[in-house]
Amino acid sequence: MITTLTSDNLDIIRNPAFAAYAETYRRIHDDFMVQLAATGIEIAADDQRAETEAALARLRALEATFRNGGRSVVANAISPACVACQTGEGSATFFVSLQCHRDCYYCFNPNQVEYDFYQSHQRNPAEELAEGAAAGYQAAYLALTGGEPLVHRGETLAFFEAAQRHFPAAHTRLYTTGDHTNEALLADLRDAGLQEIRFSIRMHDLARGQRHTLSRIALARQYIPTVMVEMPVLPGSAEVMKELLLELDELGIHSINLLEFCYPLNNAEAFNERGFQIKKRPYQTLYNYWYAGGVPIAGSELVCLELLAFGLERGLSIGLHYCSLENKLTGQNYQQNAGQSLPPTHHFSNQDYLLKSAKVFGDDIPRVFNAFRSLGYHDFTRSQKPRYLEFHVNQIPRLAELGLDVEVGLSTSTLEEREDGTVLRELKIDLTTPQQFDLHRDV
Repeated sequence: MITTLTSDNLDIIRNPAFAAYAETYRRIHDDFMVQLAATGIEIAADDQRAETEAALARLRALEATFRNGGRSVVANAISPACVACQTGEGSATFFVSLQCHRDCYYCFNPNQVEYDFYQSHQRNPAEELAEGAAAGYQAAYLALTGGEPLVHRGETLAFFEAAQRHFPAAHTRLYTTGDHTNEALLADLRDAGLQEIRFSIRMHDLARGQRHTLSRIALARQYIPTVMVEMPVLPGSAEVMKELLLELDELGIHSINLLEFCYPLNNAEAFNERGFQIKKRPYQTLYNYWYAGGVPIAGSELVCLELLAFGLERGLSIGLHYCSLENKLTGQNYQQNAGQSLPPTHHFSNQDYLLKSAKVFGDDIPRVFNAFRSLGYHDFTRSQKPRYLEFHVNQIPRLAELGLDVEVGLSTSTLEEREDGTVLRELKIDLTTPQQFDLHRDV
């Protein structure tokens, strides 16, 4: 068992040297939350842990599929592209521009690199595909997003034609609002090789707008092999979302991706007006992730889990996939850390694709040092400032065998490429003991 250390529980650490070390990460997290609050958004006071655990237990009883360490929960079906997204291997997403005719208050595109530039400039994703093929890139999943890609009809068709030509075995998908689709365009997309289309439905649209999107979804079913919906799920939307699921089931779409709703670090007023608040602890591991979607809103996850249970209990045929913010982040972790040469003190975790090591502090250092000497284990390191002894997590159970009662810091790190080379960066420290630690379950 691992105890996640937060501002609320640091006082459970008995070892003062360990507590002082953990205090550094408490300050980092609290400073981050202060910066979030400074954008104008409110922070939830309750972490909703009990409600979330109850919802997950309900889904386990209903035999939902738990993926990616529970970050992704599935009923019935999931797109293979979503499965590949877990590590990002062989997956690539392109865009023509970041232009969009909609103005969603929760859109995170303004967080994208060079957002302003790509409001008036375009990329050539079809040419990028050709260049990738010439360089030997092996693509299994290719996507076109935006902005709204169908603002650029010709370029969109050219992209999927190029994908079909250069990567004929790749699974292709398109993200769209659906507003620009019609029968002729859908037929052209089919002929260009599009295999999957994902529509976005806005719950704050008037009924007429939602009906228009549903009619486009029904039309797409006649042309595109896999038709999906992908949308953020707002707190308080459970009942209207259930009605939507029933309609989508009637339409016979493949599946819906229920996305954890996020605050994109702007438009705080719009979020506050609706009573939305940031999760008390937004990230399991605080880090500067590539994904620009923002930070999760409290309550969205609970609605997503309720909708999965609803679908299973009602016997819906469509696939239901809860995609948490954490689920979107593991691809970066994998790409930075998988297959890398690691120090003998570090372990690559298949649970979150981050690197784990064990540390002991203060008066526990000589006790563990003597234990390792008796075991003949030498692949540890000692730091003098701050003072700790670091070792591989597979040695923690051996300390239990010796009956050693010490507090162990479970360190989580990642590899970063910088101008001066590869750097091992520690991200957090948590608490365990030799008696509580389970090597296979905990890392």
